[in-house]
Amino acid sequence: MAVNFTCSFATLCCCALWGFTRTSDAMYVPPPHSTMTPGSPVPVNTNNPGVRKAARFGVYRYNNSSNDLFLFKESQINRALVQIVRGLKYMLHVEIERTVCEKREHSGLDSCNFQRKKNLQQMLRCYFEVWITPWLHKAHVPVALCR
Repeated sequence: MAVNFTCSFATLCCCALWGFTRTSDAMYVPPPHSTMTPGSPVPVNTNNPGVRKAARFGVYRYNNSSNDLFLFKESQINRALVQIVRGLKYMLHVEIERTVCEKREHSGLDSCNFQRKKNLQQMLRCYFEVWITPWLHKAHVPVALCR
């Protein structure tokens, strides 16, 4: 009985997640009859809205942990993978650049332009892992490595 409940629950979760991602256009999830191995990371288009949102979470994590006077913002997403593990785990290779917005202003990043002064320009290459649990409305960035 417990096994049947577990299998039914797992199937229900997969179907719900598949339905969520198909209707929200957050990412491509193969149909249930696919030969893809469950839990394997798959490439995702770097212009995908879910990828862009995950990249922004990574940038927020970087900005909150850096000592820079200015905020950074993503300038280019070079590579994106997604894996279904208790939600969606995005693995992103992102270039971020210093903006003209100072941290103390707490401006929204959308309104921040990239730094124009040559001596203040800076670009970093980052790897972010971002876990998004849509049904809990949570995002967690366990890995944010920039150089």
